[in-house]
Amino acid sequence: MLPDWQTMDLQPSWTAFLQSCRALKTKPGWQETCARADGLAQPDNAALRSFFEQGFSPYQVINADGSSQGLITGYYEPRLSGSRVRTDRFRYPLYAAPDDLLTIDLGEVYPQLKDLRLRGRVQGKRVVPYYSRAEIDDGKAPLPGRELFWVDDAVDLFFLQIQGSGRIELPDGSLVKVGYADQNGHPYISIGKKLIEMGELKPEEASMQGIKNWAAQHPDRLGALLEQNPSYVFFRELPNGLSAPLGALGVPLTNEYSIAIDPRTIPLGAPVLLSTTYPNSTEPLNRLMLAQDTGGAIKGAVRADFFWGFGEQAGVQAGRMKQRGQMWVLFPKGTEPTVN
Repeated sequence: MLPDWQTMDLQPSWTAFLQSCRALKTKPGWQETCARADGLAQPDNAALRSFFEQGFSPYQVINADGSSQGLITGYYEPRLSGSRVRTDRFRYPLYAAPDDLLTIDLGEVYPQLKDLRLRGRVQGKRVVPYYSRAEIDDGKAPLPGRELFWVDDAVDLFFLQIQGSGRIELPDGSLVKVGYADQNGHPYISIGKKLIEMGELKPEEASMQGIKNWAAQHPDRLGALLEQNPSYVFFRELPNGLSAPLGALGVPLTNEYSIAIDPRTIPLGAPVLLSTTYPNSTEPLNRLMLAQDTGGAIKGAVRADFFWGFGEQAGVQAGRMKQRGQMWVLFPKGTEPTVN
């Protein structure tokens, strides 16, 4: 039995589901399902429940150790102050993807490594790892001229890289959207965990706001801390007409109804029944979400990042969210996974 399924409001989930169909309607196993969705005119909750019950089979997601609970975190679209040119105030660069960054799809050579990609650069006749965050910050990468924007806060830029998308307010008051373009291939390391290990923060203090407060108090140690995370994200400017950031599926995310998942376990675009609690709370949060994004820190079966939307309040919720949860994937009938 799916938690709260009979009483759940499916209307916002339906909006997000139709976005998934924009990307999946020509994919095997999805054509019929998405065609049926297009044929529903202003369905009510009863009709939507019937649509999902008749067309999908739910499977609970289980971890490798047999457990059914996992970590549910949150992310959002932050707002930064920036400029298209460097000034005394705006001096931290937001880079486009560099020309020398290679992406090698290992599955094309070794089918057993499907969905695994290697990023690096050519050095002589060898492919070597791309530059780390420390090397990029030290100016070792050929990035001059690849600056899209300059922003006024190194910590805000760091968290923009973690979130993967955001909006930049320019000096004239206009807002521009930026989104994920590529990544340097290095693993994501949590600086919150590093601060806990260093005895600088207690576990309950290691939220986004707690890290920002620490940074404000220790500006001389900030660079060394940020370099503990060797991962580095590059950006692209997005059309201003987009309603929301584009997720890994290639469609705009839906506030509070899109999640980032590990695509090795959950197929991109699929509906996922998420059963968790609100940030710093025991109040149930049971909702039909859509798996429309991925993230460098989102690894494992029962693991999701909940998209809260744009702005300060969304950031508060995202920064506080470290809940336990369970997940059920809804597979279109006929595409169910093989169970041994």
